Amino acid sequence: MGRNKYSQKEVDAIRKLLRLKLSGNRGQQSQVRHTLRVDYEFNISDFNIPGQGFGPDDLDAAIKRGAIKILDDATIESMKAKRARDKARDAELRAQQEPEKGEEKTDWQEAMKAWNEYYENEGKEEKK
Repeated sequence: MGRNKYSQKEVDAIRKLLRLKLSGNRGQQSQVRHTLRVDYEFNISDFNIPGQGFGPDDLDAAIKRGAIKILDDATIESMKAKRARDKARDAELRAQQEPEKGEEKTDWQEAMKAWNEYYENEGKEEKK
């Protein structure tokens, strides 16, 4: 799920990208959707009816029904900053928790050597 609050400048850029998506070929449409997701955290699937296209008119309809809210630039920037801080905090917490799991990295070549030695010795013991 992406954002649902944008500045007017972002909405204008999204509208322009949606127009570009409608006029482009399949590869260009894919690139536009990627740009929308990465640069604007805008997922078309959050606002459209599944199986139907999504264009500038649909964007305006989503704004009218309140699914997308337009806020001032300062509020949007503070939201982005908070989101970046939260992501950094979450990444730090994940990094701290990894050693606690007790999962050690195993060198697969060393493990294979130990495995082979075990079975070589087991075969020798059976012959005795």
